[in-house]
Amino acid sequence: MLGKALLAGSALLLAAGAATAAQCLTAEFPEHVQLGGATLTLNGLGVRKATFLRVNVYVAALYLIRPTQDGRAIIDSRGPFELDLQFVRSVGAKAIRNGFAEGFAQVPHSPAIDSRIATLNGWMEDIHSGERMSFVRVPGRGVQFSFAGKPRGVIPGEDFARALLAIWLGDHPPNAELKAGLLGAPCH
Repeated sequence: MLGKALLAGSALLLAAGAATAAQCLTAEFPEHVQLGGATLTLNGLGVRKATFLRVNVYVAALYLIRPTQDGRAIIDSRGPFELDLQFVRSVGAKAIRNGFAEGFAQVPHSPAIDSRIATLNGWMEDIHSGERMSFVRVPGRGVQFSFAGKPRGVIPGEDFARALLAIWLGDHPPNAELKAGLLGAPCH
């Protein structure tokens, strides 16, 4: 009888843990994050795969006010978002900068944001497995960037926020599974 009670209690604990966190590969993310007075909900998790070998680089988590599977609606929204990238392998600053250069090159944007892209790239450093970088859109303020838990600054402009999201959710994401995962498909 005691064994059944312990088993039932363990199942309840596991179910409670599953309701508060989501996991993909070795990365775990909460179901909700707070941004100012708003609660953002996990929209999805996706894995960035690189090279022809499809090496796992990071797990991305996207948080929104209202989860949706419509990438265009997310890009066009002016609401808050949080995009967290947890690296599952160490990556050098030059490779990160190159990745952003490739991503922004695939996204239609005006030359007016090129200096803001340069600012973002200037904040890059080597990142180690287990560390995160985060992008948080604060409406009316811009995209706040944190690297390995340290705030780096805010990049202003809705045009920048839309172009940044379009890297992952636009017509030419780094890999299809990454976009699908951020839009709610199971993480692989």
